Amino acid sequence: MKYKMIVLDLDDTLLQDDGTISVRNKQALMEAQEAGVKVVLASGRPTYAMRELAEELELVRFGSYILSFNGAKIINWKSKEEPFSSTLTPQMAHTLYELSVEEGVSALTYVGDEIVTASANEYTMIESNITGMKVVEVSSFVEAVQVPVVKVLMVADPDRLIEVEKKLKTKMAGQLNVMRSKPFFLEFTEDGVNKGTSLNHLIQQLGIEQSEVIAMGDGYNDVAMIEFAGLGVAMGNAPDEIKQLADYVTDTNMNDGVAKVVEEFILKNLALTT
Repeated sequence: MKYKMIVLDLDDTLLQDDGTISVRNKQALMEAQEAGVKVVLASGRPTYAMRELAEELELVRFGSYILSFNGAKIINWKSKEEPFSSTLTPQMAHTLYELSVEEGVSALTYVGDEIVTASANEYTMIESNITGMKVVEVSSFVEAVQVPVVKVLMVADPDRLIEVEKKLKTKMAGQLNVMRSKPFFLEFTEDGVNKGTSLNHLIQQLGIEQSEVIAMGDGYNDVAMIEFAGLGVAMGNAPDEIKQLADYVTDTNMNDGVAKVVEEFILKNLALTT
């Protein structure tokens, strides 16, 4: 099989624990792009928090793409066009905030290049550290959020968030997509929007077949794209239930798991045909 696209989650997949791309991972991805393979960065992160990585992998030069906000935005990194974009209304963001208050957890969203929350805590700071975005603690979430937003996060202790997830998945069924990106992050996007559905939008526009796509991830928000791709890959550090859903399990994010897949399924095949 000749694969034409590789789609990569960032945190705990492409990135090492310190947030960097290993030398081996970068080399493999650059070789794949030189050979015409599209590299797509697919993350729950806001677009702002993916820019440096896009530049490091030279996505502009190769005309590659970003799927940010768990697929709520697709961006052609060369032209900066958005072939797909999804948002929540301010009213829905307010509703989610009110539900977070009822459940005793914090809510946050993104306005411009800032993280907006009415209750900053250790988890909002984790999001700030991951994204490089400033946290702005506001006295009124409703007044601060008066424009459409791409997504809302509820953040809390993982055990508490399990209970909130079960309750709100039922309550918001048919209205919102509810998924966990990390044990302490519960994400809300427009219904039907996830990394898998966005990936489907993208390949249809590019004329790439589903079978020609490799998707790699470690988290529950990666399941949709892992199941969608022709070759769905779970990282060695992924939970067992995600590994069971994947077609293939690679090494961990700290042991060049991404590069090992690229070398085995893309670069090796290229070498055989040259």
